[in-house]
Amino acid sequence: MPICYPLDQTPCVGAAPVIIHRLHNQFLKNIQQRFAAVSRSGPLFPCDIICRMLPALSRLFLAGTMALGAAIAQPGRGPGPQTEWQRRAQPLLREGKLEEALVIYREELKTSPDSLQANISAGTVLDLMGKAAEARPYFQKAIDVAPDARAKANAQRAMAMSFAFDGDCRNTVKYEQMVSGYWKTRESAEPGNAFYQQGEMANEAARVCIESGDFDAAEKWYRAGREAGLKEPGIAAGRKALWEFRTEHALARLAARRGNKAAAARHVAAAKAALERIEAADPNLYRQQSPFFPYLTGYVAYYSGDYHAALAGFQKANTNDPFIQCLLGMTYEKLGDKDKALEEYRKAATVTSHNPVAAFAKPFTRKKLAQLAARP
Repeated sequence: MPICYPLDQTPCVGAAPVIIHRLHNQFLKNIQQRFAAVSRSGPLFPCDIICRMLPALSRLFLAGTMALGAAIAQPGRGPGPQTEWQRRAQPLLREGKLEEALVIYREELKTSPDSLQANISAGTVLDLMGKAAEARPYFQKAIDVAPDARAKANAQRAMAMSFAFDGDCRNTVKYEQMVSGYWKTRESAEPGNAFYQQGEMANEAARVCIESGDFDAAEKWYRAGREAGLKEPGIAAGRKALWEFRTEHALARLAARRGNKAAAARHVAAAKAALERIEAADPNLYRQQSPFFPYLTGYVAYYSGDYHAALAGFQKANTNDPFIQCLLGMTYEKLGDKDKALEEYRKAATVTSHNPVAAFAKPFTRKKLAQLAARP
C-alpha cells in the first residue's frame, strides 16, 4: 500500500508513491511560504483562515495526483507518448465501452502480437468485463515478451490482479511474490524503494485475501509486508509509524471479520496511536492518512452489526473510492435503503483501474446490481 493511497492498492508503480509524497510536501511548503509572504505585506488573509484552508488544499492536491495516477494506470497507458491506438481506446474506457476498447487492442495485436502494452491492455479490459480466464493468456504473453526484469515484474503484477478479479488469494500471492522477488534484487541499487515495494506487494496480496475470505493468509501477508517495509535503511519516523498504522488497521479489520469485537477495538486504538505518531513526525503525511481512520471505524462497525455507526464512518472517508462506495452500498442495504444502495453500487461499477479495489468492486457490483434489480 503506497503512501499516496496507503490502505488500498493505488495506480502508482515503482517509485511513484514516494515522488507524489515529496511533491505533496513541496506543494504545502510553497503554499505556506506564499501565505507567509502575503501576511507580512498586509492583513489580507488572517492566519487562522489560512491554517484552516491548508488541510483542504492538501486533500485537493492529493485527489489530483491520485486521479493522475489512475489515468496513468488505465489500460493502454504506458511510459512515453501515447500511440494512435491508445488515443482511440482511452475515451472508450472512460465511457465504459469496454468491448469497443477491446476491439482496438486486438486489432493492434494482429499486427504487433508482441506488444507488451497491448497485451496488458487487452487482459485488463477482459478482467473488467468479468472474463479473467480469457485475460490471462494476454498477461502471460506480456510476461514472456517483457524486455527486461522490471517490465516482467510489472506484467506479473498485472497477472496477480487478474487472479484477484476471481477472488483467488493463492494465485494472487504467487504472482505478487514473483514481483517481490524482483524488488529483492534491487535492495543494493534502490534501498530506499526496494524494501518498500516488497512490503507493498505483500500488503497488496493481503488485501485480496481478506476480501476473498482467507483471513489467515491475509494476516500472514499483512505482517510480512510490515516486516519488509521496516527493513528500509534509515527509515523516517513518519514512514515507520505508517507501517504500524497500516498493520494495526489491517488487524482491526481482520478481527472484525472474525467476529472478535474486543480484539478489533484494541487494534483500532493501536491504529489511532500510530496515526498520532505520524502526526507528530510528519504532519503532511498525517493529512494524507487521517481520512483512512474513519474508513477503519466504519468497517469495524459494519462487521460488528452497528450499521448507523458504519455509515457515519464511511461518509467521513474517501467517498470517491469505489471500495468505500461498495461499503456504503452494503450499509444502505442493511439499513433498508435500496435506492441509496443502488446509487453507490452504480458509482463503484464504473471503475476501470486494475488493482485490488477494482478487483473487488467490479465483480461485486455486477452481482449486487443484478440482485437488486430482481427485487421488487
